[in-house]
Amino acid sequence: MKRLAVDIGGTFTDVALEADGGLHTCKVLTTTQAPERGVMEGLLQVLPQAGVQPGEIGMIVHGTTLATNTVIERKGARTAMVVTEGFRDSVEMGYEHRFEQYDINIDKPKPLVPRHLRLPVRERLDARGQVLLELDEASVQALVPALTAAEVTSVAVALIHSYANPTHEQRVAELLQAALPGLWLTLSSEVCPEIREYERTSTAAANAYVQPLMASYLNNLAQALKEAGFVCPLYLMTSGGGLTTIDTAVRHPIRLVESGPAGGAILAGAIAGECGLDQVLSFDMGGTTAKICLIDDGRPQTSRTFEVDRQYRFIKGSGLPLRIPVIEMVEIGAGGGSIAQVDALQRVQVGPESAGSDPGPACYGRGGDGATVTDADVVLGRISPEGFAGGSVELEPAAATEAVGQAVGTTLGMDGPMAALAISEVVDENMANAARVHAVELGKDVAARALVAFGGAAPLHACRLAQKLGIDRIVVPAGAGVGSAIGFLRAPVSYEVVRSRYLRLRDFDPDAVNALLAEMQAEATAIVEAGAPGTKLQESRLAYMRYVGQGHEITVELPLRALTDDDAGTLKAAFDEAYEAFYGRIIPTMEVEVLTWSVTVSTPPEVPQPLRGVDASEAPAAAASRKLFDPDRAEYFDVPVYQRAELAPGMRVEGPAVIVEDQTTTVVSRHFDAWLDAAGHLDLWRKPVEKGARP
Repeated sequence: MKRLAVDIGGTFTDVALEADGGLHTCKVLTTTQAPERGVMEGLLQVLPQAGVQPGEIGMIVHGTTLATNTVIERKGARTAMVVTEGFRDSVEMGYEHRFEQYDINIDKPKPLVPRHLRLPVRERLDARGQVLLELDEASVQALVPALTAAEVTSVAVALIHSYANPTHEQRVAELLQAALPGLWLTLSSEVCPEIREYERTSTAAANAYVQPLMASYLNNLAQALKEAGFVCPLYLMTSGGGLTTIDTAVRHPIRLVESGPAGGAILAGAIAGECGLDQVLSFDMGGTTAKICLIDDGRPQTSRTFEVDRQYRFIKGSGLPLRIPVIEMVEIGAGGGSIAQVDALQRVQVGPESAGSDPGPACYGRGGDGATVTDADVVLGRISPEGFAGGSVELEPAAATEAVGQAVGTTLGMDGPMAALAISEVVDENMANAARVHAVELGKDVAARALVAFGGAAPLHACRLAQKLGIDRIVVPAGAGVGSAIGFLRAPVSYEVVRSRYLRLRDFDPDAVNALLAEMQAEATAIVEAGAPGTKLQESRLAYMRYVGQGHEITVELPLRALTDDDAGTLKAAFDEAYEAFYGRIIPTMEVEVLTWSVTVSTPPEVPQPLRGVDASEAPAAAASRKLFDPDRAEYFDVPVYQRAELAPGMRVEGPAVIVEDQTTTVVSRHFDAWLDAAGHLDLWRKPVEKGARP
């Protein structure tokens, strides 16, 4: 089957086409005001490369940053929130702690819904879903004039303890829909049926805030695809690493916030399987941000929480919390378009502000005048003006030199190359430090891992990052410049359903748990089967457990069968094993409880096939040479330039060298040698490695 994948980033829109065993890719600048235009431009540019007509495509997979950008830029719908009387301020109270302990002028994240549009109704449930106060329907009807006067287009309904009993939220929705038929409605009991009021309310508000825009965009895209002759289904990549249908994406668009980076993590996991790597550090650096993810045994770390629109760069707790399935990664404002400047203390700062695609870095010649990481890479000789982004952007090296000199060189008294190196070193150290901290927080050793580098900018910086982290091996996948889009093609159709139902193991009720899990399994299966009819499905079940009184849970896998009374002991033993693995000990006298249950249904994921061996051989003569600035020796050296397309499996390239392709460039520093494996991945090993032998 011929398949297309599209990833909209902050700077570039990446397209990958898989057809007849071949892979065809392209990059186009993101059209920020109308993202579907860039998508269609990329699709219609890549199809002729493979000689494929739109009607021949069997599947399109799409990931986008539109939902995230809508929240960050505060360009969403006019949104109101219906809350239980007395709880309208919970989204501002948050966790009631300070994420910057000693900053007296702390800026807390601003709620998406202002206080005058957080509207109370009379009702009350207890934590088990029992009705303490029946819903006062007159108080709901009284909201209609206020919603109309405020020109509200979307409403989040987030009543206290609705995760345990959604009937009051459902009735509120019925009453408002009858009075205002065109209103968009989000129920917290559907988008996030879990305990923890702040996260649940924040997630519902964010979903309501982005829903009208995302629905409009997805419907416009679907119409544009239809008009261009595409007749295949359109799938959306979710933050948790699975594919879902457009209907589900319209209902729960908040699940798309990290869809692009999730594709990259899936790709890195597949590369790990092909190369026989148990421990991998995924490094995705594009035009706006860099994303780092730890992958063990081919599976990325996952989480149930995520923050968007952090006020203090990347400080945990300073953003709006979302409780959705997400691949756990750390994101740094360190992309090719990240802007560099010198602060009041004469320090070089890079990002998180980005030049984006419009106007872009100074070297794009589109009106940008700030010095960016891309400008620094041009000055250092890492990027050639010819053929950048497959020829879609013509670079102006003189503009890059001028911008770097003005932003950093003049202020700090540095010449052009050293000013550019200062920018590069700061961004590389920011990424290295983020990787170290992320690994420590998860109890992992980063130096023992291989680095899988992809995205337009990652192969430029991979060797320097590996050097800083003490990593000895780097893999730059085939098609690395559009790695996240390629990752979309490897993702299964899947959906996760989560429910909070409190249960102490001493009171374990297998009948109630089985009924709950069966209900969740049916909901997830219906969504997946809509996207993959007739496909054999697989299922996983999790329980989120903790000792009574603790504030956070750990996950424990559940058996895929009906539970019995004996499974109270099974769950306790599994919890003890997981808890000891995390914390080094258990507390035998403490009771254990389950707060939340999870069921995921998916199509079987692709199983990576180990690469076959190939005979080693020397690389062909270099296509050209280039002056590349060596950061260790602080001077330019002439290095050979190789075309990646001209390298055959088994060929070795000794560093220093530059390997170019349409969507990115791999800089092989003098500390590494590169070898092309059987799948066309560049495998870089720190020297010394026996010359001519396979690593």
